Amino acid sequence: MRKLLACLLFAALPWTARPNPPPNVVFILADDLGIGDVGCYGGDLCAIDTPHIDALAAEGIRFTDAHVTASICGPTRRAIMTGRYNWRFGPTIGSGPWGFVGPRPGTEDFTLAKMLRRAGYRSAFVGKWHLGTLMTTTDGKVQGPGNVDYSQPLRLGPVEFGFDESFILPGSLDMYPYAFVRNNVWQGEITARKGWSAFNRIGPAEKDFEDHEVLETFYREAEAFLEQQSEENPFFLFLSLTAPHTPTSPGVAWKGRSALGVYGDFVMEVDHAVERVLGALEEKDLAEDTLVLFTSDHGAAPYAGNILAATPGQIRRLEARGHDANGPFRGYKFSIYEGGLRVPFVARWPRVVAPGQTCDALVGTNDLIATLAELAGVELAADEAVDSISFARLLRDPSGPGTRDNLVMESVCSFAMREGRWKLCLTPGSGTMAQAGVAEGNDPLPSVAWRRAIDSFGRHPAEEDLFRPPFVQLFDLQADPGEDHNLAAEHPEIVAGLVALLRRQVEAGRSTPGPARENDRNVRLVNLRDPRLPDFVREGPPPSPR
Repeated sequence: MRKLLACLLFAALPWTARPNPPPNVVFILADDLGIGDVGCYGGDLCAIDTPHIDALAAEGIRFTDAHVTASICGPTRRAIMTGRYNWRFGPTIGSGPWGFVGPRPGTEDFTLAKMLRRAGYRSAFVGKWHLGTLMTTTDGKVQGPGNVDYSQPLRLGPVEFGFDESFILPGSLDMYPYAFVRNNVWQGEITARKGWSAFNRIGPAEKDFEDHEVLETFYREAEAFLEQQSEENPFFLFLSLTAPHTPTSPGVAWKGRSALGVYGDFVMEVDHAVERVLGALEEKDLAEDTLVLFTSDHGAAPYAGNILAATPGQIRRLEARGHDANGPFRGYKFSIYEGGLRVPFVARWPRVVAPGQTCDALVGTNDLIATLAELAGVELAADEAVDSISFARLLRDPSGPGTRDNLVMESVCSFAMREGRWKLCLTPGSGTMAQAGVAEGNDPLPSVAWRRAIDSFGRHPAEEDLFRPPFVQLFDLQADPGEDHNLAAEHPEIVAGLVALLRRQVEAGRSTPGPARENDRNVRLVNLRDPRLPDFVREGPPPSPR
């Protein structure tokens, strides 16, 4: 009925001028998928077939300057769900290891699902959660591998975030407990102990749980939700995949499909998500009125590839075979560079979006909530989605002026400030952990970059020294998208301006216009006592000159 009325009322108007009814929305979020893993972005540097993502882009818009707010999973997901930068929230509570991670207070107060509920949407979350849960324990202590009462529902999960339906894995596919939760209720008998390739973290598992069956299970759950929908009421499906995040575990039907190897197989099964979703929408005659968005939570991991065990730097073995998982960009997951932060982002909405479009405007995945609010006709309160800016008008006019001028991003332990063509990194290196380990490949590592910077500076830096060369990096992304040339020493005025902009957004508690709001914790732009930095940086004195 909604579709028929829209056609009758607005058929005489040009498509760009039609006041459209709220769309159905499907948001597909891949896990650790690099921008170069997708054919329509990687081009000749991509050795994996992704026909369905490519077709989605050909039938809609391909965004070329889309970014996540963090190069690690949880922070990106909190910003997507709330429209607020992750670092504004306080520390987690009741947090155990891996999939037993607790929530950050306040992340459930205002969410995508709660916002869309105001407009009459029915919402579902299917897939990797990783936003924190609170579980009932047998001893009243912090949840962990040995004390969770799986006969009791979650005390905090997707239900408290406003989703009408949910089917989740609490963490990543290599983070126990390996068990599904439907509408906050544990599924099956969680009596086994299992672990998978990559890190082989062995922990509590449902007795029949198998890693290679997880994606197919999620696809069936997504299809079941879409099967229930009709054109009478709008719906929102958040499909959060566990791939190609390690363990690299393609389904039986996908093994051997890619000439690149098992990593390519897994990416092809991710591509299949688009095929399954569009097929379900077509089956219900809902595709025309549904906005389908596809992206990733950050860039590819440096330890992922065709060796099933997580192997430091092995992503470069794929590059040697002609596949650049992060395209032409520098760095990987965990880093402050574009390879960790720039992601594929495509949108298809046949009734509104003209096919074959490209948009070069800066957008952030944290902008999803403001965008959907505008499309759904929901007016946000002054203290809601304080770091989210709607890009709805770009869906109708991708070549028009962008809506976002700047974006704050973070790595594991460093900030970056983007404004226009300029990007300032508040670290002398890749912004990864002090230990090489899984971060190896993100060069230079802190142990190298900080020693080099301190040697150049001649003494151990005070806090005020950390906002200028040699402790910062400035890149002109328009002229140097590969971030090969640090221009900080040549443009001190730009460095100072970006530092001042970042300070203002931190102190205001928001990056959008409106009344100031307090952050939930004290935010330090650079913290020399961060345990993730090398010991000689945290403890001093400076090393001897070399």
